[in-house]
Amino acid sequence: MRKLTVLSVLLLTTSVFAQKFEGLALTPPMGWNSWNKFSCDVNEQLIRETADAMVATGMKEAGYQYINIDDCWHGKRDEQGFIQPDPERFPSGMKALSDYIHAKGLKLGIYSDAGWKTCGGRPGSRGYEYQDAMKYAEWGVDYLKYDWCFTDDLNAKGAYLTMRDALYAAGRPIVFSLCEWGSNKPWDWGKDIGHLWRTTGDITACFDCVVDHGSWKSWGVLQILDQQKGLRIHAGPDHWNDPDMMEVGNGMSVNEDRAHFTMWCILAAPLIAGNDLRNMSPETIAILTDPEAIAVNQDALGIQGYRAWAKDDLEVWFKPLSNDEWAVCFLNRSKEEKTVKFEWDDNEQSDSFSKRELDFEKTTCTIRDLWQKKDIGKTDKDFKATLPSHDVILLKLTPVK
Repeated sequence: MRKLTVLSVLLLTTSVFAQKFEGLALTPPMGWNSWNKFSCDVNEQLIRETADAMVATGMKEAGYQYINIDDCWHGKRDEQGFIQPDPERFPSGMKALSDYIHAKGLKLGIYSDAGWKTCGGRPGSRGYEYQDAMKYAEWGVDYLKYDWCFTDDLNAKGAYLTMRDALYAAGRPIVFSLCEWGSNKPWDWGKDIGHLWRTTGDITACFDCVVDHGSWKSWGVLQILDQQKGLRIHAGPDHWNDPDMMEVGNGMSVNEDRAHFTMWCILAAPLIAGNDLRNMSPETIAILTDPEAIAVNQDALGIQGYRAWAKDDLEVWFKPLSNDEWAVCFLNRSKEEKTVKFEWDDNEQSDSFSKRELDFEKTTCTIRDLWQKKDIGKTDKDFKATLPSHDVILLKLTPVK
């Protein structure tokens, strides 16, 4: 009788009992990813220095924990088909790098692709899902971003289900990020497969633009935001809509960076930084580590915010929070300064998804401006403010008991 290999045993024992690892992302994941800033130019020195910077800049203390290596870390497969890291870029190996990151109280994320090749042309996981999952577990990986290049006619749900089962069989709890770009509506089927799923194509470091690459497009912050319409009913603890990694610190203005970060907080989106953590301005650090904005994102209810009102490039967004509180965001999409006058009594909120209501004629709330760090009155008076171009005002409303 032929001996069963470890891989064979895994395949046999997974069967109908496979599932995703529950409870790994009860609030939106917070971390960093190499792609937006460094593309394929990754190596172990960069990753170690980024882990150091995540601690030194206060990002770890603010809640960030994942150091995610995106595409191009891959070397070749060995004679048994197991993937190896690029020996020139990662000479110490992934286990040593994982140990370094874990010793700092952080977690390691890695990248692969459901197709034959990654988007950067490295070996994909198609046909090697269980072997790759075994390697990730052996290395101590905590997070997998799984892309969708070179997938030919693969069924998206089936491909991601296969990797989910492989991760479960390998036995190490790993956050599973479905980077399928929203092409096959992963919000309809991703809840039982992954912890987050991309809802759009790639973001770019521009507040309001579309970059046409010919066969595909990358999107500015506002374009990404608009593509979230109708998706909030699919998100919640352990299953998040992912509007892509952040571009804060990658060349937009401070106003635009603040607006970008705030809207991701309102969306209950994963907060995955995409800049060079080793070289950040004080303004970038202040935005990425702001405790009150992050608290809106990380609220335990896990309710994604919604656009309640829009006129002349001015939008008002509401997000239900724990303890009967609400976050309210005023977003100026235009290139001109806007004067805000918001009459609370005329804007009763009734959110059927969260089953939350807010009638300002019956309930008075105190108002805190989260970016200005000050209490500014109550909702018994109209809210008035001046809002610069491409900027936001973020408020927290607390009912007066």
